[in-house]
Amino acid sequence: MQIHPTIAGFRAALKGAGRVAFVPTMGNLHEGHIALMRQARAHGDSVVSSLFVNRLQFGPKEDFGTYPRTFEADCEKMAAVGVAHLFAPDEREMYPAPQAYFVQPEPVQADILEGEFRPGFFRGVATVVMKLFAIVQPQVAVFGKKDYQQLMIIRNMAREFALPIEIVAGETVRAADGLALSSRNGYLSEAERAEAPRLYRALDGVRRALEAGERDLARLEQGAMAELRASGWIPQYVAVRKQLDLQLPAAHDSRLVVLGAALLGSTRLIDNLEV
Repeated sequence: MQIHPTIAGFRAALKGAGRVAFVPTMGNLHEGHIALMRQARAHGDSVVSSLFVNRLQFGPKEDFGTYPRTFEADCEKMAAVGVAHLFAPDEREMYPAPQAYFVQPEPVQADILEGEFRPGFFRGVATVVMKLFAIVQPQVAVFGKKDYQQLMIIRNMAREFALPIEIVAGETVRAADGLALSSRNGYLSEAERAEAPRLYRALDGVRRALEAGERDLARLEQGAMAELRASGWIPQYVAVRKQLDLQLPAAHDSRLVVLGAALLGSTRLIDNLEV
């Protein structure tokens, strides 16, 4: 695997790479990331990744400074799964001057759910992804369903800007007890890790009720939040939405997704299940 810290060097190395399948990351890789890279191998001649902790998507009280940085271990994992090129810039390379132009997703999609609790998050995500797309110029980009709202926004961004990039979704990878793999799971204490699968179970209870025909969405959402609250969590939302645009479903809508976010101790966990 070749590692490139500069845009110019990276672009030069990609000449002749053929069809490029791209997996952007912020590092601290786990099996969920690796599964996306395996999936990318089926979509391109060369698998390319990036490793950049993007300051623009962190709020002033979020964990930018303490976000785990495990560069050497990440490189070993990428090389083992067949990544051909890694773009690993520092902040001066990505943002040589303060970023003055941003991609602002439509508020009706970006200011709900995650956006309500992380103001500006999707502006930071969309801006850095657009910049990475301009640098990498891939034919395919793979993003995980675990960050469901992010996947929707990136798909819509690619469509509305007519980007010649196929956005491929990767299924959420879970531990044996159901916990969705996440870089932030490393913040959990031993006791919190044992409790953490409750979020998955709460969302799964809502999913099963929907599949059984229940349509009192408010009751289902409030019941799942009460279950979490009773076990010491601080739930931020449990919501049943349309898969397509994460808007409130009508009675006849069938392609739904159950999404949730909650604090367990000081760690914020998110998850979702399609119905």
